[in-house]
Amino acid sequence: MHVAAQELFGFTEPASNMAAKSIGIRLNNYLMKNNETNSLNYHLLPEVMIGVNKKIMLHVEAFLSNRNNKFIAEGASIYGKYRFLSMDEIHSHFRMATYIKYSFNSSDIHQPAIDFYGHSSGLEWGLIATKLVHKVAVSTSISQLRVFNNGKEKFNYPNNNRNAISYTLSVGKLMLPKEYINYNQTNLNIMVEVLGQTNIGSGNTFLDIAPTAQLIFNSIFRVDVGYRFNCINTLYRSAPEGFLVRLEYNFFNAFKSIEVLDDSEKAVFCLN
Repeated sequence: MHVAAQELFGFTEPASNMAAKSIGIRLNNYLMKNNETNSLNYHLLPEVMIGVNKKIMLHVEAFLSNRNNKFIAEGASIYGKYRFLSMDEIHSHFRMATYIKYSFNSSDIHQPAIDFYGHSSGLEWGLIATKLVHKVAVSTSISQLRVFNNGKEKFNYPNNNRNAISYTLSVGKLMLPKEYINYNQTNLNIMVEVLGQTNIGSGNTFLDIAPTAQLIFNSIFRVDVGYRFNCINTLYRSAPEGFLVRLEYNFFNAFKSIEVLDDSEKAVFCLN
């Protein structure tokens, strides 16, 4: 049986892509404590992912939230990733990819930190490198961000604060099952991620740590529960800490006629 291992993280994307000719549907739920009002902000980010082929992957995401005391749609984004390097060995591989993301948002601009997951409009481009060795995956990324106005909402900070550098480091391990028997086994992955951003103009920085537990059922349905907490915050954010709850379902070979796949055609949706 051929096994196509894939690493998955809660708060970042790895250099690996989802299975070719597949479609994934995500519901990303963020529950963030607002430090200014002491209230709970709820952000719902429904997302559709498309595995165009083994090298190209696309995401389309919408932004909805209750941050301004009513639950409304605020914007959307489109993300594209191109995997340009793949080095495979027995029980290990190394991947590198480049990506670009465009986000637009109509909400008020309330912080100098750039956040393309429901707060800011702009453009991000970067590089990702991911190494998988048996049951442990390590991934890192670096990107440049350029923030725009949110429609009529102006970026009310100095113009030289419109650019930032983002950087991440993610480590994950497959905890269960101890040994693969078939694709119907439930997988438990545990991971910790470091997420940072430095504004090029001001030099201010935030740095977060985000542990996540991940369950994968029947190789196609995924549940992530993570908590992001702040360690350094000289780059102001109104709600730097909170929970992520993600539900994801994947349709393999979605571009073919609908048929039942045997195990040799499935992609393992986990650390392996």
